[in-house]
Amino acid sequence: MSAPHEPRGRRSHGGRSQPRRPAGPRGAGPPRGRQGPGRPPEADPARQAALELLTAVRERDAYANLALPAILRRHRLRDRDAALATELGYGTLRAQGLLDAIVEACTDRPLNRVEAPLLDALRLGAYQLLRTRIPAHAAVATTVDLVRGRAGSRSAGFVNAILRRIGERDEAAWVAELAPSAEEDPVGHGAFAHAHPRWIAQAFADALGSRGAAELDAALAADDARPTVHLLARPGEITAEELALVTGGEPAPYSPYGVHLDPGAGEIGELEAVSEGLAAVQDEGSQLVALALTRAELDGPDTGRWLDLCAGPGGKATLLGGLAALDGATVDAVEQSEHRSDLVRRAVDGLPVTVHTADGRSAPLPDGVFDRVLVDAPCTGLGALRRRPEARWRRRPDDVAGLAKLQRELLTAALRHVRPGGVVAYVTCSPHLSETVGVVTAVTRRRADGPAVEQLDARAALPGVPDLGDGRTVQLWPHRHGTDAMFLALLRRTG
Repeated sequence: MSAPHEPRGRRSHGGRSQPRRPAGPRGAGPPRGRQGPGRPPEADPARQAALELLTAVRERDAYANLALPAILRRHRLRDRDAALATELGYGTLRAQGLLDAIVEACTDRPLNRVEAPLLDALRLGAYQLLRTRIPAHAAVATTVDLVRGRAGSRSAGFVNAILRRIGERDEAAWVAELAPSAEEDPVGHGAFAHAHPRWIAQAFADALGSRGAAELDAALAADDARPTVHLLARPGEITAEELALVTGGEPAPYSPYGVHLDPGAGEIGELEAVSEGLAAVQDEGSQLVALALTRAELDGPDTGRWLDLCAGPGGKATLLGGLAALDGATVDAVEQSEHRSDLVRRAVDGLPVTVHTADGRSAPLPDGVFDRVLVDAPCTGLGALRRRPEARWRRRPDDVAGLAKLQRELLTAALRHVRPGGVVAYVTCSPHLSETVGVVTAVTRRRADGPAVEQLDARAALPGVPDLGDGRTVQLWPHRHGTDAMFLALLRRTG
């Protein structure tokens, strides 16, 4: 996978510096239980689990959040060991482009000539050296032990030599050495320093608009940080204050149903409130955009018919269903995939939600009858990269055009299903202009064969949320709001 930019080639390295390391997990030293002469050392299980995660992502295109739980169970890791494995695995995946550029600067060969398993180990070791407080000797020794046990002493010697070169400088020094000039190329510099592909950094800058130059570094830094876990207190089941009390979290600043947990809170699925169905993992930004739909002003009475046109895997349908139960409304939820439809059904069990397995563009539902319609459209997911560590290196710029076409078609279908006077919320978890205002602008141009539409001021549906800008749409940001970078537009059908 490509680095944020092409490194400038091999550099000479000065003497070893001793900077204060960035905050991170405090790992153990080399693994205990060393064996006698002639036998390989025992692999450290947390680091072995992290390396297995890197391998799964590389070899099988696995999703890290889906692959990791099984890996942790296989190694019987819990509590601090599980937290260390998670941090090392997720952190390495998140920083991959930056790490690759630094590894390449310390080798005498291009990365495509480094065996893939060794490159995984080099990334894991480099992450520990550059982005954690793990002592350098422990970061190197434990990584070398992993390689020796899997690939033999010769490969272990190669990895040892490269990691020692990497450890001669801290992250800031490597960025100063390899990144483009901040003055001449601020987007390229920010992309390198905060481990983003350049095209994604440029998309962030474009979305930030006139404030892009001043805020881009903060936006990329927040997107590169370990995120806080957000929970949804299911309406009618438990309050946010009660959920915070039983989980040790804090009520969210903007969503009345949100709770924030510490990133090291442990296995979320084992929390009693989650396992009993009183709460679910959901970013506060996702909660806010769903709530905005229920708050938007209708023209005419609310007859209580709501529609979630892209419902899988069911997070927003759960929130809408809970609110509908309190208001005496009903929700139709549409999901194209049978598997994801089943996930929605399980999520909304007991709520006034009917799930349909169908393509949202041609769902077998009546036109012109729904008061409120949510289009949480499939997108690049650039707004949630901090929660999907491998995603930034998988997405490509040419993904955007096909998704934007699908988004336009789904929004057009939603405007067909909503009644005159009803409201559609168009939502994406991406700040890319082609997936946000570009889609809204294209669809809201009145056509002879389409309904007339007016755009509402979405900011009014998010009371108490600061720094929402000057336009009628809303773009949330991790660095401003502590949420994923969710986009929201509210459209009312007028004819």
